[in-house]
Amino acid sequence: MKLSRSMRQLSTHLIALLLGVLLCFNGFQALSSVASPLAQANNSSVTPADLARIPPSTSSDSFVAAAVATTGPAVVRIDTETVVSRRLDPMFDDPLFRQFFGEQMIPQTPQQQRITGQGSGFIVDRSGIILTNAHVVDNADKVTVTLKDGRTFDGIVRGSDDVTDLAVVKIDPQGEQLPIAPLGDSTQIQVGDWAIAVGNPVGLDNTVTLGIISTIGRSAAKAGIPDKRIDFIQTDAAINPGNSGGPLLNAKGEVIGINTAIRADANGIGFAIPINKAKSLQDTLAAGQEVPHPYIGVQMVNLTPQVAKESNRNPNSPFLIPEVEGILVVQVLPSTPAERAGIRRGDVILKINNQRIKDGAQLQSFVENAGINQDIRLTVQRGDRVFDVTVKTTQMARNS
Repeated sequence: MKLSRSMRQLSTHLIALLLGVLLCFNGFQALSSVASPLAQANNSSVTPADLARIPPSTSSDSFVAAAVATTGPAVVRIDTETVVSRRLDPMFDDPLFRQFFGEQMIPQTPQQQRITGQGSGFIVDRSGIILTNAHVVDNADKVTVTLKDGRTFDGIVRGSDDVTDLAVVKIDPQGEQLPIAPLGDSTQIQVGDWAIAVGNPVGLDNTVTLGIISTIGRSAAKAGIPDKRIDFIQTDAAINPGNSGGPLLNAKGEVIGINTAIRADANGIGFAIPINKAKSLQDTLAAGQEVPHPYIGVQMVNLTPQVAKESNRNPNSPFLIPEVEGILVVQVLPSTPAERAGIRRGDVILKINNQRIKDGAQLQSFVENAGINQDIRLTVQRGDRVFDVTVKTTQMARNS
């Protein structure tokens, strides 16, 4: 009896053990299927614990590294030297000084000082054409170009334009092969695209910073650089002194802009000249020709009826302003087309060639696109009177 009961207990334990082995085996198969590629996981229930067992996909490739490898060798450092003459100390002209120390103590020639500067640029042609900023090479007596591979060349400034802050420097490769930066199309960029700035900031060669395109078409006036005529690319990629003239790249390593300026009162905002603008002026600058910049000679601000009303309420206002929407002329520069056409301070420009305008940037763009020696018709309001005047554009003088 006891033996029979023992046999039944043994049989029960053996059956339970066998079932346990079968369940463990099936469970292992199920777990193995979960640990297989994610394509299979779509057909089963995957828990966070299951995903934790899946090793993350890793890659040694980086689009930034690939972009820099494409263009980086063509980015150059530009060192400049400028010799300036300093005026003699007025003390030397003092008769008492001359009498006490004698003429031999007075320098006979002006004192000279050598000023050095540094910026960036990039090679765009195997003949040795380099694009950079005008302010990088402004008034330079000596230009030295250093490539990433350590080669150095003497550079010659072939052309420079302060208004667009663009310049072309030429080096003689003397038969050596030069790396070329591929140029992209700045009209194809979008806000949010990757932006890679390459250059030599604060003397640190071959520096790369990463950000995005923050804004497209930021006017120079709104960027706080009113003496330029450029619609900038705005980026949050770090641009520091020495980056000026270096390329702004897209994710493919193509040049989409030329780093040109930073705002001292902002953190993480930089500006670049669209590469298509540089393309359009490259040949002109390389040939040493003057870049055409039509202008009419007015300083202006945007006007709304509300702004005009507030100004007219001020008893100290120098004149009454028409309470309309347009462009208020705040100054007419002497010997300019605007002065010759009879435009006066306080006039409000309402239309250009019969097209309504409300923003000074529109007027500036229209004049820029009109060309040199072209007649444009302005509709002007002066007090209660509205009339048309014809203004002939002319080339903007330097430092105008």
